[in-house]
Amino acid sequence: MSEPSPIAPLAARERLMTEPGLGAGNFLDHAIAANPHHAVPYLYRHSLDHRGQVLLRGYSLLDLAALRDDYARWYWANGVRPGDPVGVVVAEGMEPLLHFLALTALGAIPALVNDAMRPDLMVRYLDHVGAVGIVADDPTALAAAYRARPERRPRFLVPAAEIQAFDTAGATLPDPYPYQHAAADVVGLIHSSGTTGTPKSTMLGHHQFWDGKQPRMLRFPAQPDDRLMSLMPHTHAGGLSYFLTATLLGLPTVVMGDWRRAVVEPVMEAFQPTMVASFPRTFVELATGELPVRGAARVHSWFNTGDSAHYGHIRRLVTLGERPTGLIRPWLLPSEAAAEQPLPGSQFVDGLGSSEMGMALFGQVTTPESERDDRCVGKPLEVVTKAAVLDHEGTELPDGTVGLLGVVTPSRTPGYWRDPKLTSSFELAGYWLTGDVARRAADGRFYHLDRTVDVIDTATGPVYSLPIEEVLLADCAETVRDCAVVGVPVPQGGQQPIAVVQLQEGADCGALLADANKLLAEAGLSPLAAVRVARTAADYPLGPTGKVLKRELRTRYATLFTGSESPHR
Repeated sequence: MSEPSPIAPLAARERLMTEPGLGAGNFLDHAIAANPHHAVPYLYRHSLDHRGQVLLRGYSLLDLAALRDDYARWYWANGVRPGDPVGVVVAEGMEPLLHFLALTALGAIPALVNDAMRPDLMVRYLDHVGAVGIVADDPTALAAAYRARPERRPRFLVPAAEIQAFDTAGATLPDPYPYQHAAADVVGLIHSSGTTGTPKSTMLGHHQFWDGKQPRMLRFPAQPDDRLMSLMPHTHAGGLSYFLTATLLGLPTVVMGDWRRAVVEPVMEAFQPTMVASFPRTFVELATGELPVRGAARVHSWFNTGDSAHYGHIRRLVTLGERPTGLIRPWLLPSEAAAEQPLPGSQFVDGLGSSEMGMALFGQVTTPESERDDRCVGKPLEVVTKAAVLDHEGTELPDGTVGLLGVVTPSRTPGYWRDPKLTSSFELAGYWLTGDVARRAADGRFYHLDRTVDVIDTATGPVYSLPIEEVLLADCAETVRDCAVVGVPVPQGGQQPIAVVQLQEGADCGALLADANKLLAEAGLSPLAAVRVARTAADYPLGPTGKVLKRELRTRYATLFTGSESPHR
């Protein structure tokens, strides 16, 4: 007899939507109370056997609670108390989620750190956070740094294996337990990607981080037999958001700790997801070369957030899988879903969001039938009270005018940890500035043109990098695998755009600059002044979450036109 589904019944999901005390600090306990299938495995992690075959191990809601409580016993025994920030530097996947659950159950504040962050930045960041303790897979580098600065050393700095091996016999938990959060309590600290400098520490509020996700209990595009593959970094707000949603739904989910295609594709084939959530880094790999037909055979939806997804990659991915006729709608009963005839291909949901926004606040859906619409991120979701394009004084600009993207929404962060000045710099005329440059069309759709720090200041006016990247990736696809456009100084003053490109295997880039500029002219966009080929990983630097570090590219090529190097190399 087949195992029962772990998915929460419709009535349970409806109750969760209006549960007043539910939030990011206690969602696991609410899921256990609401879902009668709480003993059925829903969360999976993978390993390989001696033959290299994928093994999947499942955990139920009750299993997670037991592991959480064991971790919480260690933290409590080591003096962690409500309100204490604790640094967690463990490999991506299920482990950071367990530490998040354990620390929030004690009322402490997990400061989740992507273990790919540079050690010097990590120490600086954790110093700013004021971590009372740090748990790390390998604390060697951190310990060395703190030996040089003993006055800054936290109370404990221990390997994560110590918590995993902790003998819980006789260890206690506080009474009451779990901690009862107030709506405004800070339940987590999430660092920014660092693409624009030293990572910022974004606060997640107990109710704020749940606000706006309530409709997903009914309208998350899931069928009764859905399965989610989460390739998000789970130290990031995006990964936490999908985990929170999947836990409340009881949605079968495999959490991955590695986003590279060589690791992801075999797990896709074993797990057969119907939904895949990731940053663009994995989508670039999956859309390059031979498509993952077997692994994506059942995929109906790809979810992107955290950075710009490009049409050149999206159009290949949506040819994979199959989708129900009416995908985004309230949950269907199994009999209703079975009656639907699937359509060939899948949908790509490109969400514009950030840790500061609390979730993706805009969403553009692309299917095989969609017309190309470069840089459209769609209309604001219902949690957005207002979205506008603003000038630097906070005045709303007319449709079609480029300006700063601002939002008013209860899902936005309470601010940056211990930095009210930085928080206020993102507040303007009642809006939260997302850090993006955008324009709004007359029909209410928004177009994302650039990050504010990446706008190219030419002598004749601003040039936006993202539309140029769209042309390179979609119209030069036989040559360009991925690219980043940045501005560099020129002798006559101002900047000019250049492209740093990763080439398709075996591609010849000899004519790329001329071909690209012809296509850019046809699209009404500024020409490139030069093209540079990234032949190694070091030539295309990525941040901890896989975003290309444009600031490093700007530094690397700062003297391209003002020094001795030929721009035509």
